[in-house]
Amino acid sequence: MKRLFIFLGIIAVIGLTAAKLLSNKEATEKKVYIPEADPKVGVKTARAEMRELSQETAFLGSFAPNRKVEIRPQAGGEIIRLNITEGQAIGAGQQIAKLDDDQLRFQVEALHVTLEGYQNDLKRYEVLVKGDAVPAVNLERTQLSIRSTQAQIKQLNKQIANTNIVAPFSGIVTSKLVEKGSVVSLGTPMAEITDISSLKLVVNIPEKSVNHFRPGQTIDVRTEVYPGKSFKGKVTMISAEGDEAHNYPVEITVQNSKDNPLKAGMYGSIANSSGMKGETLTVPRQAIMGSAKQPQLYVVENGKAALRDVQIGLTTNDYYEITKGLKYNDVVVTSGQINLQNGTSVIAQ
Repeated sequence: MKRLFIFLGIIAVIGLTAAKLLSNKEATEKKVYIPEADPKVGVKTARAEMRELSQETAFLGSFAPNRKVEIRPQAGGEIIRLNITEGQAIGAGQQIAKLDDDQLRFQVEALHVTLEGYQNDLKRYEVLVKGDAVPAVNLERTQLSIRSTQAQIKQLNKQIANTNIVAPFSGIVTSKLVEKGSVVSLGTPMAEITDISSLKLVVNIPEKSVNHFRPGQTIDVRTEVYPGKSFKGKVTMISAEGDEAHNYPVEITVQNSKDNPLKAGMYGSIANSSGMKGETLTVPRQAIMGSAKQPQLYVVENGKAALRDVQIGLTTNDYYEITKGLKYNDVVVTSGQINLQNGTSVIAQ
């Protein structure tokens, strides 16, 4: 009998333990998260729409001076006057420097004395030739000597004029390379003058866009120095030859402004707009994935994301033109593509 009670006690303990374990299992199963068989991924979407696009492309360049010249004398000698300083504004024809010309003037004076002697001889020979007192050849030689001396005087006067060095055009003295008292020779660099009354913005335009420009075209030019301010420029040169990267230099001339002065070397930018005729099918730029050679996007069909190859045309800052692979009013994914695969269930947020 005692053994029976012990056996029944053991059975009861086992029963209670099993019941407790079963209860704990049911409670644990209620707490465990069981994922859905086909979870939906939240995405942002937009519809493919017809719209007119205008493409605006910005090109950056730098301003070059209208003219720049290095002053080199056409004569040699000591600089006895130097009338410029760096940064000085100078007018066309204004004297830059004066070279010592005393020796040249002495030579001219001596030639004038020689010329006077030849002219007196000429008068005497003219009288003597008429009386057959001297050969006519003496008269001819004297006439040739007079012409030769006059030519030498003209040459020396030209050299004297070259000792007066003047500015060829109005501008700014951007470099002074000599000082008063320096001795210079023919062709020695003395100064540099830069004309920035107008400037040339030089930009490199890629092959696909160069035909959008034409000589004489008016175009707005902007700079970082004056935000919000635009300058009117005119296309004055389009290069006939591109570089190895198929970029073509285009030169745009801009008149300088006293209120907003520009300087050579500053950056400038232009925006070229090219419009499309009629409407075209477009999607937001955020919808396009992949490379330029193989663009793709996700289209939402029956609640699932379908990866689709497309072809793109014109692009703007906000939209892509779709030329193939999409229909009007198709729903495309614009955000959340990183969580998608072909056939993933989606929900628009």
